[in-house]
Amino acid sequence: MDSPGYNCFVDRDKMDAAIRDLGPKELSCTDLQELKQLARQGYWAQSHALRGKVYQRLIRDIPCRTVTPDASVYSDIVGKIVGKHSSSCLPLPEFVDNTQVPSYCLNARGEGAVRKILLCIANQFPDISFCPALPAVVALLLHYSIDEAECFEKACRILACNDPGRRLIDQSFLAFESSCMTFGDLVNKYCQAAHKLMVAVSEDILQVYADWQRWLFGELPLCYFARVFDVFLVEGYKVLYRVALAILKFFHKVRAGQPLESDSVKQDIRMFVKDIAKTVSPEKLLEKAFAIRLFSRKEIQLLQMANEKALKQKGITVKQKRQFVHLAVHAENFRSEIVSVREMRDIWSWVPERFALCQPLLLFSSLQHGYSLARFYFQCEGHEPTLLLIKTTQKEVCGAYLSTDWSERNKFGGKLGFFGTGECFVFRLQPEVQRYEWVVIKHPELTKPTPLMAAEPTAPLSHSTSSDPTDRLSPFLATRHFNLPSKTESMFMAGGSDCLIIGGGGGQALYIDGDLNRGRTSHCDTFNNQPLCSENFLIAAVEAWGFQDPDTQ
Repeated sequence: MDSPGYNCFVDRDKMDAAIRDLGPKELSCTDLQELKQLARQGYWAQSHALRGKVYQRLIRDIPCRTVTPDASVYSDIVGKIVGKHSSSCLPLPEFVDNTQVPSYCLNARGEGAVRKILLCIANQFPDISFCPALPAVVALLLHYSIDEAECFEKACRILACNDPGRRLIDQSFLAFESSCMTFGDLVNKYCQAAHKLMVAVSEDILQVYADWQRWLFGELPLCYFARVFDVFLVEGYKVLYRVALAILKFFHKVRAGQPLESDSVKQDIRMFVKDIAKTVSPEKLLEKAFAIRLFSRKEIQLLQMANEKALKQKGITVKQKRQFVHLAVHAENFRSEIVSVREMRDIWSWVPERFALCQPLLLFSSLQHGYSLARFYFQCEGHEPTLLLIKTTQKEVCGAYLSTDWSERNKFGGKLGFFGTGECFVFRLQPEVQRYEWVVIKHPELTKPTPLMAAEPTAPLSHSTSSDPTDRLSPFLATRHFNLPSKTESMFMAGGSDCLIIGGGGGQALYIDGDLNRGRTSHCDTFNNQPLCSENFLIAAVEAWGFQDPDTQ
């Protein structure tokens, strides 16, 4: 077999060892679904020439801004920007945030070419303020480009995508940080065992999840990253979340039971990804990634936008440079009659990332405000979300995270009516820890997205006339987004003058009487939970907590 037609930037020996080439192939497919299956199956993964042609075709079809720099622009500007400097000594643009350029199978000339291309991109895209994934993307594309100018054009088309429903690469700190928060939310729901391990060994779990893009764009070996990129170009950003979740699942499987320390867990994951070939093949990694039944793309977009809104409210802007957003419950100013600081930190690790940035604020305590449901409502109204904690006379501890303001109960005209969203969950802490989320998260087969969620990505999310698009967001996991077989799968929270109910259908996860004196718990369809404590219990204490922005304390 003839040697593949590598360009002058590729180290042939390294490339031959990294990705086996089985020779030329043709691709005549035009159907998107068929193309998606071929990408997942690795149809062009073992043909260097075909992968180059496919990348050219897929990137050419990306809808872009009217004026998008092309290969001729690169030829015009590269000499002026690089000058007489040696390409190996060129500084990297500030927006890559000191990210190292992965060499993959590039030779010294190829590594220098990546630096030249990045500087020319910085010249043409002054609005990019934070993009640590770009060096890996340019390095990969250079393996499959005829020359530097073609690689530059491909990267520019990816960056200049103007399809509002097609998110490709984060180009600001705000977008990057909100994607880290979104990834943390997905880990919390789909990798609970791994999440529990991360929480146990990490002082700040957000710092671990802030590394997720580096696992893909930097640490993954070329043959793995190229397979991920193949599918990414066809299916979009959601693929990145899938693969990162799969990596975390494999890491947990391999490292569970082994000692992990908080100061080394980030490095441990990086080393695991770098040496991932010892654990799993590219095929098995993708197989695991696509076995995860994630929310719809539209639902994840809503979550991403909600996280961006939370960051904007904390003063984080598109232009802001790198800084860390901390997740913490501070011991010095936390006091509860029901849970310890450690237990509250565990609960805080379960709540959506945009609220985990906040500090707990005590809204109601039965020991301070009395055993009155009316007073409970009075203290909680105006706060969204809230956390309900219950301690029984048998010293059992359970509770619920409740996504919606309790004032919503007033919309039912004095009758008992359910409200809330699929972000609600119930839990017990004593005698053992267990969390129960919305049944649809683990069993998406119970529902199909409604036309709203299945619509094209460009469809508006709502019809509000607000000038701020984040103000008209449909709530993440709102039940109207899903075709549920019955209402019992969406009975999240209800409140009347004589009782408070969490979860319904076949039973109630929590029922509390109007005097906050007695309660009961059983299995319910909404959360598919076991009883959270003794099925009939007497209440020793009730607390409700809100979420306070640290800047307002």
